[in-house]
Amino acid sequence: QLQLVESGGGLVQPGGSLRLSCAASGFTFSSAAMSWYRQRPGKERELVASVSSTGGSTNYANSVKGRFTISKDNAGNTVYLQMNSLKPEDTGVYFCYAVRARAWGQGTQVTVSS
Repeated sequence: QLQLVESGGGLVQPGGSLRLSCAASGFTFSSAAMSWYRQRPGKERELVASVSSTGGSTNYANSVKGRFTISKDNAGNTVYLQMNSLKPEDTGVYFCYAVRARAWGQGTQVTVSS
């Protein structure tokens, strides 16, 4: 059974950092492109970053480019989102997404506030 479990969210001050993790199981992770989405309060879910199956290719939303880094550990079946220089507008629920399987994790809350 396919499962995606996010962790690493929390409360952080503006300018701080967080590292989100998404542990995957139940499918061939090494062959899977993965993405992180977020849903900010009052807004629709939006794509934040994507990584290819090998981890060699990445894409980012303009709003996070230069601050966030997505990476993929195929040996550990985990995808990460390193978030630096966080802003209050980064507040939201962050979701892991397996592209080909069209499967979502349950989400992890990120709150950026002083």
